[in-house]
Amino acid sequence: MCDLVSRYRGGELQWDEVRALVADEERSPLFRLKERSHALFRSETEDGRIVRHREVLFDLAVGSLFHEAMKFRENFYQRVVYGPRVRELKREAGAEALFGEFEKIFEAGADALDAGAAETEALLERSREQLVDLLAQYRGEGHVARYLVEQSEQVEAALGRGLAQILETVYGSEAAGWELAGRSYVGSGYFEEAGEALREALERGGCRAQLSPLSDYAAGMAAYMRGEYASSVESVARWAAADVARETQLVHQACAALSRMDRLSEDPELVEAAASVVARLGGEKV
Repeated sequence: MCDLVSRYRGGELQWDEVRALVADEERSPLFRLKERSHALFRSETEDGRIVRHREVLFDLAVGSLFHEAMKFRENFYQRVVYGPRVRELKREAGAEALFGEFEKIFEAGADALDAGAAETEALLERSREQLVDLLAQYRGEGHVARYLVEQSEQVEAALGRGLAQILETVYGSEAAGWELAGRSYVGSGYFEEAGEALREALERGGCRAQLSPLSDYAAGMAAYMRGEYASSVESVARWAAADVARETQLVHQACAALSRMDRLSEDPELVEAAASVVARLGGEKV
């Protein structure tokens, strides 16, 4: 929408561009956004869950944006498609009274176009603001954090601000957003992605005492998946030795992996080191 308004103001906008983006049918991205928003954020969902205040506001903003964009579409159509056809007919038919009425409509539409472009732009920014506020309501959802960092280019384009600012607004700091994404990756078994996210969190000032051991765990499990068993045992051993609370799920995963080392490696020292880590973890309450 930003590009559409910008091209309109620059005199470059074409009817096909408007028709592709703004239409009252499924092929239109803006229509799909409006319909998905209505389906998700109506006043009460099918399972009886009452939708929260912020969700309703976002839905209203999106609906208003869609309807304002539809008005812009109709006025633009009058200017670039309908108007030229009518004026061509006027040259052939002469100065009939009907054409005078048409001109009044076109003049009103031309004035409405500029106002509509400004209102569409304003509603787009309000919708962006509401979406950021809505994301903040789901700040505890790791999958949301993962989407933001995975699709950062699309997210930045959609919200009109950089990823750093988005994470600060939603999570309180960049580090917190990256940390949540990293922890979610760990819990889902995406250890390579977890390591990258946790490194980003550390670089942005995340708590080293908590994140370094978890990074070791992610690195160890990622190495195990790659068949780099010596590196895996070394990294998991650092995690096991750290003075931090360990989640039961992660302890079980690490023990299950390293307990197979006698079948994966012929190096007796590596097998013994893996068994030592398992014994250490097995001594904790799980």
